[in-house]
Amino acid sequence: LCVFSSLQLVSLLLIGIAAWGIGFGLISSFRVVGVVIAVGVFLFFIALVGLIGAVKHHQVLLFFYMIILLLVFIVQFSVSCACLALNEEQQSELLEVGWSNTNSARTDIERNLNCCGFRVFYANETCAA
Repeated sequence: LCVFSSLQLVSLLLIGIAAWGIGFGLISSFRVVGVVIAVGVFLFFIALVGLIGAVKHHQVLLFFYMIILLLVFIVQFSVSCACLALNEEQQSELLEVGWSNTNSARTDIERNLNCCGFRVFYANETCAA
C-alpha cells in the first residue's frame, strides 16, 4: 500500500527540482540549493509524521503535525504580507542590494538570462553572458 500526501509530493518535487538544477548546471549557488533541499526534507518528514499519525490514529503525532503546519502557515503568511508591503522602489532597492552582494547568483543570472549588469552595463566588468 503506497499512500502519499500532497505535502510529501511537494517536498519530493522541491528536492528533485533542486537536484535537477544543480545537475544541469543551471544553479551554481550551493547555498540556495542546500536551503531548498533542506526545506524539502523538512516538509517530507512533517508529512510523514502526519501520515503516520493519521494511519495509526495517534493523537499526539496529529497534534504536533497540526502545530507545525500552523507555524509553517504563519511564516508563509507573514512573508507574503511583507512582500506585498514593499512598493516598487523598495523592491528595486532590495534587488540591487542582492545583486551587488552575491557573485555566484549574479553570474547565474547573467548566463541564463543573457544579460550584463543590473541596470547599466559597465564595460570594464566581466560578464558571463
